[in-house]
Amino acid sequence: MNPNPAHETSPIIRMEGVSKWFGSFQALDGVDLEVAPGEKIVICGPSGSGKSTLIRCISRLERHEKGRIVVDGTELTDHRASLAHLHSEVGMVFQQFNLFPHLSVLDNLMLAPMRVRGLPRDEARALAMDYLARVQIAEQAQKFPSQLSGGQQQRVAIARSLCMKPRIMLFDEPTSALDPEMIMEVLQVMEGLAREGMTMLCVTHEMGFARRAADRVVFMDRGRIVEQAAPEAFFAAPQTERCRDFLGRILQH
Repeated sequence: MNPNPAHETSPIIRMEGVSKWFGSFQALDGVDLEVAPGEKIVICGPSGSGKSTLIRCISRLERHEKGRIVVDGTELTDHRASLAHLHSEVGMVFQQFNLFPHLSVLDNLMLAPMRVRGLPRDEARALAMDYLARVQIAEQAQKFPSQLSGGQQQRVAIARSLCMKPRIMLFDEPTSALDPEMIMEVLQVMEGLAREGMTMLCVTHEMGFARRAADRVVFMDRGRIVEQAAPEAFFAAPQTERCRDFLGRILQH
């Protein structure tokens, strides 16, 4: 885990005028965003507002068409070195768990450290067991994903990303596919990462998590960042009618 170094002041993520289209639909419209090392940001907004596209562009799962994205000092391009640097620094957790069904939990975690980082099998196994213990699921190491609950599978997915020792973790609605009783176990793992100083961007509608763990809440609508503030100010005094309407709807549930 990489706590926020006191001497490091430049943003670990910088987006400048980032735009993205899907055909004629503009998903991102000139987005500017800076993220400090160790900062925890929750991104919220209505469906279709560009939240997931934003973090998918940071992870290079989508290519932005205008503007610049710089991650840990490296601008994102199609250059192989840029992509290799990105994949070594950024982990991502999705709505769906994307675990290999034919591999055990342990083998799912060992795969990338062995293939990408070249770790010997014994070291990769020790690393995997360490992170499974941290997400409180070590006893499930020999099971297959289909034998686990949704909450357990998502914790495995988080541990798998952590095995690459990223500096940044991106979460794309990680609890939206879970039953209500499983949501808290995943959020507790994420809150633990936040306390340890991991840089995190999380797209979620879990506003309780935003209040407890975020340094900043970013509200998006129609591909733009409409407003952003620390959680206390964001929830107590939203500045725009669009944000007030969104919070009024989501906090009723």
